[in-house]
Amino acid sequence: MTRQGFLDTLRASLRGLPPTSIDEVIADYEAHFAEGLQAGRTEAEISAALGDPARLARELRTEAGLKRWELERNPSAAVGAIFGILGLGAIDILVLLPILLPVAATLLGFSITAVVLFVCGAIVFVLGPFAGLGPYIAALMFGGLSVMAGAVSLGALTSLVAIGFVNALVWFGRLHMRALKPILDSSEVRS
Repeated sequence: MTRQGFLDTLRASLRGLPPTSIDEVIADYEAHFAEGLQAGRTEAEISAALGDPARLARELRTEAGLKRWELERNPSAAVGAIFGILGLGAIDILVLLPILLPVAATLLGFSITAVVLFVCGAIVFVLGPFAGLGPYIAALMFGGLSVMAGAVSLGALTSLVAIGFVNALVWFGRLHMRALKPILDSSEVRS
């Protein structure tokens, strides 16, 4: 593959990252090509030593998603980190999907349950005085408050478990990348 073909494929595969990040990555790989050409290697040898640009882009996008999760800790960053990790390879998908889908479905179920319980508790709390039950109005209102408090507790616990799960996925992604690093480094040394 030629220098321009490699860089074009890499740039296209990095689409979606901030433009400054893409420019930094492209500049870094242009420097690799410049150093290789000065050492007397051909563009094809250099691009072969660097590896598949689409694979490099997936790894760089994954690393960017993991860093974003570590900095922001929001649902969007979590989704980016999860999809980045899943995008690392087909084998990972076969390993992670059977674990990821039930856990995600369970967390979603608990989240929906927390919202429904909160709404039901709010309805009981608000409609308690209008129920016409006389001395039981306070009991209805406190019952509604207790259901709302339980829903908030369930939502908070679900959020903590979700954050822990995403952190575990980030750990797995970093472990995966550390495992690949010697392989990638040895392919650069061989050429």
